[in-house]
Amino acid sequence: MRAAYAVLRHEMRLLASLVLWAARRTSGAGVRFGYARGQGAMTAGLAFVCVVETIGMSVLLRGWPAVHLVVLVLDVYTVLFVVGLHAAAVVHPHLLTPDALHVRNGVRLDLRVPLDAITAVRRETRYRHEKTAGELDVPIGSQTSVTLELAEPVAHFGLLGGRQEVRVVRFHADDATGLVRQLTTRQATARQLTRARTVPSSSPGRPPSAAPAAARPAGEDRRPRSGL
Repeated sequence: MRAAYAVLRHEMRLLASLVLWAARRTSGAGVRFGYARGQGAMTAGLAFVCVVETIGMSVLLRGWPAVHLVVLVLDVYTVLFVVGLHAAAVVHPHLLTPDALHVRNGVRLDLRVPLDAITAVRRETRYRHEKTAGELDVPIGSQTSVTLELAEPVAHFGLLGGRQEVRVVRFHADDATGLVRQLTTRQATARQLTRARTVPSSSPGRPPSAAPAAARPAGEDRRPRSGL
């Protein structure tokens, strides 16, 4: 039941992404880095094939109205699903906020990576990805272009709720160089602020000690003198 709910929620969020895409709006606040260009051509080709199939099935089944209606509904939904995948990628870009980077993949993934947990970030293009424990690959069009190494693991939850602790995250961004530059700059700024907070403040100087009492003459009697 839980898996069915997760799938249904995913489908509804895809349809909501179509609405946001039509309204030319995006989800989330922060510096946005898109990644949909890497899959745009493939998605357009797949949607075109689905449309051709819909037209073909309509011609073949025109003599069976009931079957034709069922197949038509399924075909139209398939086209909406494919277009929705692309729309979700457009309206849910990667987000860079003051304290974290949100690595996204449509409505299927929103991984929050705290900036202070990132030990290394680099521009690295990969086309082959082998499943390894502790590593998360989020390829777009079979490629990743940014690699993050983390000081401590972050929790990644799959579509059906499966949990995975990851220390290395690879994903794609259309402007991978700009994303790496922004992350590097923010890391340097954070390190400077941390250094400034940990440097001890200089303590005020000690007050000068009181001047020593004037020395008495050697022959002066220190005992009180008698009045006689």
